[in-house]
Amino acid sequence: MATTKRPLLLIAGIGEGLGLKLAHSFAVGGHDVVGLARRAEPPAGVAEAVAASGGHYRHFVADLADPAAVSQVLRPLAPSVDVLVYNAQRLQIATVGEIEPETFEAVWRDGCFGAFLVARALLPVMAARGGGTAIFSGATASRRGGARFSAFASAKFGLRGLVQALAREFGPAGIHVTHVVIDGLIAAPQTERRFGPAEGPRLDPAAVAAAYLALARQPASAWTQELDLRSGSERY
Repeated sequence: MATTKRPLLLIAGIGEGLGLKLAHSFAVGGHDVVGLARRAEPPAGVAEAVAASGGHYRHFVADLADPAAVSQVLRPLAPSVDVLVYNAQRLQIATVGEIEPETFEAVWRDGCFGAFLVARALLPVMAARGGGTAIFSGATASRRGGARFSAFASAKFGLRGLVQALAREFGPAGIHVTHVVIDGLIAAPQTERRFGPAEGPRLDPAAVAAAYLALARQPASAWTQELDLRSGSERY
């Protein structure tokens, strides 16, 4: 009996919080999953979560800010990728005087330059095929720069502008390019380690992942170019 090929999700910058839930959500939705990260080992439980939903997980090591590494990994994968999620970033919280120039550049390279490299490798191939989705993860800093967030905000502002340009370049070719402003902290182990226990509800990574899956399923007649997600408990 012939089996139907599952569409492929590529998560660039997969981690233990949102990345794990994205892999599970898309696997439940019928996708196989590829994860890219600097670490050789995939996040705990991701392969099992994908397999439990009938999918297959593959993991590749790559520095997403290295043009040669990105090209080497993505060249053979590009023809098979249906959905891209760019989720890589480097959070730096420090005053301007405390940030070394090479650190500022590294934050930009992970958060913005890497997105350009991955988009450059994948989106023209999607366009030649006539379809695909590219989702880029933003943050509160995509819209406003806060004190001690100069490096992070610069990277996220740059990413937002890049995505707007890509949407206009590749939309006519049938590629849905969209930016998600995650306005708040996601409940995840790394969030707890960095910021401590939550004083109130944080964004549920499973709910965020469900929103990404919904974006990937939108018809071209009603595409979302930017989606804003925040906890309903936020005080305005």
